[in-house]
Amino acid sequence: METDFSSVGRRKESVAKVRLVSGTGQRTVNGKAIRTYFPRETMIDNILKPFEITSTGDRYDVIASVVGGGVTGQAGAVRLGIARALVKVDESYRKPLKQAGLLTRDPRMKERKKYGQKGARKRFQFSKR
Repeated sequence: METDFSSVGRRKESVAKVRLVSGTGQRTVNGKAIRTYFPRETMIDNILKPFEITSTGDRYDVIASVVGGGVTGQAGAVRLGIARALVKVDESYRKPLKQAGLLTRDPRMKERKKYGQKGARKRFQFSKR
């Protein structure tokens, strides 16, 4: 039986390559402990939600490398990567993860800046005279 499962998660501009390895529940992101890398407890809870739903918390070690975007986008990317890897571990996890919305890639992206404008929506100040 295979003990190493890997997948890719994306959110906003962030891309996370996640490896699940049979272990004791150690989690590292870019070589640092998850609690060191992500500053907020709510982010960590959000990232570990796939393990909560599938009750596999201390069965796998997570080794993630994340590039691009900000901290929130990176957290979302890692969460999606973990969920996808868990489905590779056991196909029966797909249904509960799907119902919790953890297998859906968040499509929201930053809107591009338009020409002749200050930003995506913001305009330069209008002057009648």
